[in-house]
Amino acid sequence: MPRLRALAATVGPKLGVAAAVTALVAGAATAVTTLDTPSAAAATALCDQYAKTTTADGKYRIQNNRWGTSAQQCIEPTATGFRVTQADGAVSTSGAPKSYPSIYWGCHYADCTTGFSPVQASSGTFGSVRTSVAMTYPTSGEWDASFDLWFDPTPRTDGQNTGAEVMVWLNHAGRPQPVGSKVGTVTLAGATWDVWYGNTGWNVVSYVRQTPTSSADFAVSTFFDDALARGWVQRSWYLTSIQAGFEPWTGGAGLAVTSFSAGTGSTGTPTATTSPTASPTATPTATASPTVTVTRSPRPTSGRPVCSATAKTESAWGAGAVQNVTVTNGGEARTGWTTVATLPAGQTVTNLWNGTWTQSGRTLTVKNASYNGSLAAGGTTSFGYQLAATGSTSTPATITCS
Repeated sequence: MPRLRALAATVGPKLGVAAAVTALVAGAATAVTTLDTPSAAAATALCDQYAKTTTADGKYRIQNNRWGTSAQQCIEPTATGFRVTQADGAVSTSGAPKSYPSIYWGCHYADCTTGFSPVQASSGTFGSVRTSVAMTYPTSGEWDASFDLWFDPTPRTDGQNTGAEVMVWLNHAGRPQPVGSKVGTVTLAGATWDVWYGNTGWNVVSYVRQTPTSSADFAVSTFFDDALARGWVQRSWYLTSIQAGFEPWTGGAGLAVTSFSAGTGSTGTPTATTSPTASPTATPTATASPTVTVTRSPRPTSGRPVCSATAKTESAWGAGAVQNVTVTNGGEARTGWTTVATLPAGQTVTNLWNGTWTQSGRTLTVKNASYNGSLAAGGTTSFGYQLAATGSTSTPATITCS
C-alpha cells in the first residue's frame, strides 16, 4: 500500500508531509496484477507495479508493491522469500521511498493469506503470534530493511489501517530515517533500539536497531506492549498483517528475504542473531514517559469516574507541532470521556486522530471516538493532533478530563 514511512533528517514542517501522504494513499486502490500459482512463485519475476504471488507452500503473499516511482522494479520469488533483481530510479530521501517489496501474512487491501482473520490484541491468541525473517543486503543504495506490523481499531481486511503501524528496522543504509522524531531507547528482543514516533494519519512507531542484523525472531507482543505503554496503540485494536521487506530510495537490487515465517505458536523459523526476551512485556525507558503538567478533574457529584489527561510534544517545528494526549481512567469502568484543554495563544489544531474535536478560541474539546470510549479501571487510551502555531508550540498549560 502507499506508504510514507521514513523521512530524511532534513524534513521540514509536517504539513507538507501530510499532503504527500494523502496523494500516496489515494493511489492505493490501483488494481494489482496477481500470479497465484506456486509454480509462478518459483519461476516468474514480478515486474508489474503491484504484482503479487503466493509462496510455494501457500502460506504467505509476495508483492512488488512499487508505488513511489514510475521506474522499473522487479522481484524474483523464491521457495522461501524473494530477491530484488531490478530497482531503477531514485527518489529524494526527504520524502517517501520508491516502494516496499515485501512478503506478508494477513491482509493487504482485501488480499488475505489463506485462513487469516485479524487478531485482537486483547485475545489470548495474540500473545502466541510470532514472526521471523532472514535477509541479505547489497553493499550500495539507500534503504531500510524492516518489519511492518499493522493495527486497526476494527477487524479490517481491506483499505488503509487507521490505528498504528509498528515498524521494526533491522538495518538501514544511507540518509533515510523514520517518520517523526526519536523519543527514547529501549531494550527488547535481546537488542537495544532507538524509538521514533510520528503520525501520517495513523500512528507510526518505529524501532531502529542500534546494531544492524540480518535476522530476527520475536513475539509481536514484544514491540506492541512497549508501544502500548507509550500510549500509541490500544489493547482493543486488531493485528491485520505482518509484513517484512525493504524500503529503497536509491538502488535496492540485491536486497533479499531468504526466509520468513509468521503466525500463531511456533513459527519454525531460522536461527536469528537476536533472541526474544523471556517476557513479552516491554519496559519502556524513562525518556518515553509523558512529561507535562496533568490536571485531574474532581469527581462529579453524579458519581462519574475521575480521569486524567497527559500531553506530550512528539515533534515540533517553527510553525507547528504534533502532540499526543494519553487519557487514563482513574475510577471504575467507563463508557466515554471528554477532555478540555487550554491551548497556548496562537495555536490552531488542523488535524486530530482517535477522537472527535472542536476548537473555540484557545479551548480544545476532545471526546472519545466510537472505538476508544470504553475504559476499564486504570485503563488508558490516547489521541493526537497536529497544530499550526504563530507563537509557542508547547503543550497545553491545563487539560481536564471527565
